[in-house]
Amino acid sequence: MKIILAGALLALSATSIAAQGSDPDKLVADGGVKVEGWTGRLDPKPAKQGRKITEAKFVSMGPGIHVTAGPAAIYWNPKNELPGGNYTVGATFNQTKASTHPEAYGVFLGGQKLETPDQSYLYFVVRQDGKYLINHRANDTTVHKIVDWTAHEAVKAMDADGKASNKLEIVVGDANLSFRVNGTEVKAIPRATIDGGGTHSGTKGIAGIRVNHNLDVHIDGFAVTPLK
Repeated sequence: MKIILAGALLALSATSIAAQGSDPDKLVADGGVKVEGWTGRLDPKPAKQGRKITEAKFVSMGPGIHVTAGPAAIYWNPKNELPGGNYTVGATFNQTKASTHPEAYGVFLGGQKLETPDQSYLYFVVRQDGKYLINHRANDTTVHKIVDWTAHEAVKAMDADGKASNKLEIVVGDANLSFRVNGTEVKAIPRATIDGGGTHSGTKGIAGIRVNHNLDVHIDGFAVTPLK
């Protein structure tokens, strides 16, 4: 039984790798960041491959924002400068169709030097298989894993139509950063760990949105909200 299970896992892993290898960025016509005040930046890997931010699309749609990717990227408005004290960064993400393999979307905070090789930010994302991830990008070549992909019942996996809706929030309090999905805390990290310098960017800087490649996601209610 163990041999059969191991064989099945190896086959699944090989299938996953093959799927990723056969899933190049779907370049978007008439793309670019088209929401006033916002800008974007591709991940280092697609940027090195010659991809451009104009090959993804970030547009206003109704009361929200719609992202069609394209290469993986982050998006931000410099006006979303994080306040001192305690606050919440959050939005509701609606994946509109299945991706070839699980890809992530979510929010980031602590954004600093975002247009340079020393870009730094803490990001909290989920994906269509019901898992979440917390990472810190320290620069173009270094990403620190804080919480690797972890399944949690609060994360809504995609349904039979390839759709999923998840509200993500990072609540920055006196003692902890509370990472929440659909109102449920999935992880708490001591604020001192993030604000203590060293490898982390801290809780000051810019907040924004992250959407990985080849996703079609509608985003409602993105906001930075000070807490009393």
